[in-house]
Amino acid sequence: MDLDTVRTFVAAADAGQFQEAAAELAVTQQAVSKRIAALERDLGVRLFTRTPRGAELTIDGQAFLPHAKELLRAADRAVASVRAGRRPLRVDMLTSRSAASGLMRGFHRAHPEIDLDVVMLFDIEKAVAAIRSGAIDASFRAVAMPGRPLPEEIESVRVLDEPLQLLIGPAHALAGARSVTVAQLAGHRIWMPGLTPGTEWTAYYDDLVAEFGLTIEATGPNFGSDALLDTIADTPALATFMGGHTRLVWPAGHGLRRIPVTDPTPVYPHSLLWHRDNPHPALATLRAHLAATAAGHDTAGTWAPDWAIAR
Repeated sequence: MDLDTVRTFVAAADAGQFQEAAAELAVTQQAVSKRIAALERDLGVRLFTRTPRGAELTIDGQAFLPHAKELLRAADRAVASVRAGRRPLRVDMLTSRSAASGLMRGFHRAHPEIDLDVVMLFDIEKAVAAIRSGAIDASFRAVAMPGRPLPEEIESVRVLDEPLQLLIGPAHALAGARSVTVAQLAGHRIWMPGLTPGTEWTAYYDDLVAEFGLTIEATGPNFGSDALLDTIADTPALATFMGGHTRLVWPAGHGLRRIPVTDPTPVYPHSLLWHRDNPHPALATLRAHLAATAAGHDTAGTWAPDWAIAR
């Protein structure tokens, strides 16, 4: 159904005259008559009866009028929902417990007037495809896999270097250490069952192993963070890596400890990705907020793979 004809019908019904409806719509009276006639043909009924005083609604016209008005209101709402700045800013992150989640919470506190829609996509290829299609406005990622650069229309900027920490149970050999060097981790078993081949985080840890001669095991099914914490707490021979900004809660009886890793400190580089032609005004606000948050960040004494550094 053509919305112009519906809008013309409502204007004529409210005015009671085709001439006044024409003046309101800035068209000719002949155009109003043609639009009404076309709508009547589509509906198969007469909507108006011509009288000396103008145009009166028929019974069918009276029945159609409230629905026509609702149809126009729905159309206006649909347009408003995608008008620049009116729809929520849709941002992707890996998990709700990640460092990116903390960044977005900080952004929300600073700009509570901006509506947000947070989604969680699994891998970078899905995230990039969603950015290119317009399904999301931005994504937090480690930029790209080795040999798989971002498409030219996708921009990125590094917004946070998250230091890795060693998570161990109370009986682990390093449980009493205030910090550990990367070299001290050689020979210790680091268990990370969540490493999935082909993902950006697995590529990161593969490079970490190759660079420092560490032993990372990804054996066994991934039952989630709770099962991982239980196993680390109960198995003195195992440790795991955890991001310094990752938020996890475990029972007090577990006795788990986070220990800083130094000389150098491995950092997981979080970048913001977006489409260069995305016009959403809140995206620019988010980028400015993250730039201010990252300003003055010192990367001395840290390590990250060369491929993970934003362009």
